[in-house]
Amino acid sequence: MELQTLNLGSRRPRYRIETKSLSYDLSTATRNVHLRCCGFPSTCRSILKNVCCEALPGELLAIVGPSGAGKTTLLSVLAGVIHPSQVSGDILVDGRPMDVSRFRRVSGYVTQDDALFPLLTVEESLAYSARLRLNATAGEAAARVRELIKELGLDHVAGSRIGGHGAGGISGGERRRVSIGVDLVHDPAVLLLDEPTSGLDSASALHIVKLLKSMASVQGKTIVLTIHQPGFRILELFDQVLLIAGGTVHHQGPIALLESRLREAGHRIPPHVNVLEFAMDAMASLDSGPTTPQEEVIRAPNCSTKEDKIFYANSRCGEVFILTSRFFKNASRTRELFTAKVIQSIAAGFGLGTIFINVSNLQARVGFFAFSLTFLLSSTNEGLPIFLRERRILQRETSRGAYRVSSYVIANALVFMPFLLVAALLYATPVYWLVGLRREMDKFLYFSLVIWLVMLMANSFVACFSALVPTFIMGNSVISGLMGSFFLFSGYFIAKDNIPRYWIFMHYLSFFKYPFEAFVLNEYGGVRGRRECLEWEGNMCALDGGMFLREQGVVESQRWSHVGVMLAFICGYRILCFLILRLRCYDVRR
Repeated sequence: MELQTLNLGSRRPRYRIETKSLSYDLSTATRNVHLRCCGFPSTCRSILKNVCCEALPGELLAIVGPSGAGKTTLLSVLAGVIHPSQVSGDILVDGRPMDVSRFRRVSGYVTQDDALFPLLTVEESLAYSARLRLNATAGEAAARVRELIKELGLDHVAGSRIGGHGAGGISGGERRRVSIGVDLVHDPAVLLLDEPTSGLDSASALHIVKLLKSMASVQGKTIVLTIHQPGFRILELFDQVLLIAGGTVHHQGPIALLESRLREAGHRIPPHVNVLEFAMDAMASLDSGPTTPQEEVIRAPNCSTKEDKIFYANSRCGEVFILTSRFFKNASRTRELFTAKVIQSIAAGFGLGTIFINVSNLQARVGFFAFSLTFLLSSTNEGLPIFLRERRILQRETSRGAYRVSSYVIANALVFMPFLLVAALLYATPVYWLVGLRREMDKFLYFSLVIWLVMLMANSFVACFSALVPTFIMGNSVISGLMGSFFLFSGYFIAKDNIPRYWIFMHYLSFFKYPFEAFVLNEYGGVRGRRECLEWEGNMCALDGGMFLREQGVVESQRWSHVGVMLAFICGYRILCFLILRLRCYDVRR
């Protein structure tokens, strides 16, 4: 069903949103939904109670009320963030039940927190949003961004980085305007904003509301915002005020009507007192009459509602290209990340190379392989804070249909591949030749390949668990603990035959096992390696390369099969990362 439009003398589509007898409680959104659908009684806490409201095109509607009144919940319902199947009553768009997937295409939803990339400029932030949200050419998207920057009054900071969190950047009011602009690039007919003036000074807050008022009156947009306690000058800009407390609507209409109702109820509003603040204190006298009991209003939601189909502006390949470009720009500007990794790789390569310089002793060489892997696998958490920071932005963008989760995961992997390849070569080049490993170019290239795959395995592992854990501290603890387990069960510290059978699965899951055996095969495999004498007893060779490989239980055919296993680990953890993120983003949409 296509959404119908209101044509009020303009070619721009306009939408009227309304709710009828809308109720929402916590049990509807939690595990009790199954019990309710099946007719079992449940105890619940009501968030919205029999709410009837209306948002008209060309008007600015403000949802106001004390903390915990249900303002954000009501806005989430109007935006389709809380799915219609999870509420009782009706949510109508132009008189028809809301089709969430199509409504998201014509609406913008701005959350209270600014989910922006601090290292991108204002223009870049809007440009990437335009490229992801618009089905347009690069030139058309750029033109839309220039138009939007001018409309938002951001010309003077277009080339400035967003900043934030102590990193400088633009002001709080400008950052809020950028957040609004990110959801305005596709020129939505409906705009819903959660506390757009939160944390701003009075001048910045007034500027934001004036901008929204202009969009509503001039462009005919339907604009709804929540606000806690607006000042007098802001209050005058609202066309409609919806006063809500305890999940119940006590008033909707112009502020003048609210003042009139207060006077009719026998209240005398003192001079210089904000009418809205006074109304909150006199809430009981504003009740418009008895409402239908909640038990009579609530209808069981449809448990069989299928997931809404999302329409994307770009193909999957197009999304990957745009996201890879954005990833690369963010990563290239994270100078401390690049600098630290480059210095770490070079220092470790030369440091270990000079410690193990030209070692010929078997035990020392094997010890070098083991320590090298321990170092590489335990120093690859640099991606964790980046993944965690971007996860919130990912959830917001995918919930509005900007791109697919799979495109994000692929782009993320592509960006780290060349970065980690450079780090692998910077480490492998000095250490390989200083240690005095086999001086053959194909052996060096294989050694470098294994180092690169080890870094990619660790990076994919970190990406997977960063999608799962809630905080950096927990993520760092979990990743470090599991890496320690991989070292323990690798077969180096305790032989495979001595590992209890109920723990043997950890041996085959260990990141340490396959690259370690690949290093050994690279050094002691082949005709030359198998004949190399490693231990002498008088004039007799007591242990050669072939005998050592048999002792380790590795064979020549595993040289490339281990590479295949490492590639499988990389792909497997990326797939797990995708599934976890997909589930998270699905929960946000539902």
